[in-house]
Amino acid sequence: MRLFRTLTLYMALALGANAAQAADPASLEALREDSLRRLVIHSAPKDVSNAPFELADGAGTATLADYKGKIVLLNFWATWCAPCRKEMPQISELQAEFGGDDFQVLTIATGRNSPAGIKKFFDENNISNLPRHQDPKQKLAREMAVIGLPITVLLDRDGKEIARLLGDAEWNSSSAKAIVQALLADG
Repeated sequence: MRLFRTLTLYMALALGANAAQAADPASLEALREDSLRRLVIHSAPKDVSNAPFELADGAGTATLADYKGKIVLLNFWATWCAPCRKEMPQISELQAEFGGDDFQVLTIATGRNSPAGIKKFFDENNISNLPRHQDPKQKLAREMAVIGLPITVLLDRDGKEIARLLGDAEWNSSSAKAIVQALLADG
């Protein structure tokens, strides 16, 4: 049965499913499988915080508004978080496959994470394509209702939250890729 659903999903994508339908919450919900079943897709986009976060290597600050125009997979994590260690390489794979002008993985270490500890975490996990941004005082995390780690939030091109997942997930799975492809197709 699962194979049939997956084939149906990919046939719809391959045959050029209507882009407006692709971003429809019900269509996105149909793409959720396995660990992505816990992805909560909102019925309407939600505003996000405008709290600044620190850019990697002391390069200043930014806000989520700076990423408008792109689909963003925003991941709140910490160096001490075991599930983060498991999923970060998978998130890196998603960035490697889809990253560019239309899609960006944005990783923000929240709370007490030293820049040296973050760099060590990335080095130990062979991650070189994700940003090492920080939210040391957790202002952005608090305003975004981050209640545990990891939390991954999907933002649409208008910079609004359209989905959220608490805990780790298989972000390099066919389900995750189908969701990103559907969002990118919504032009």
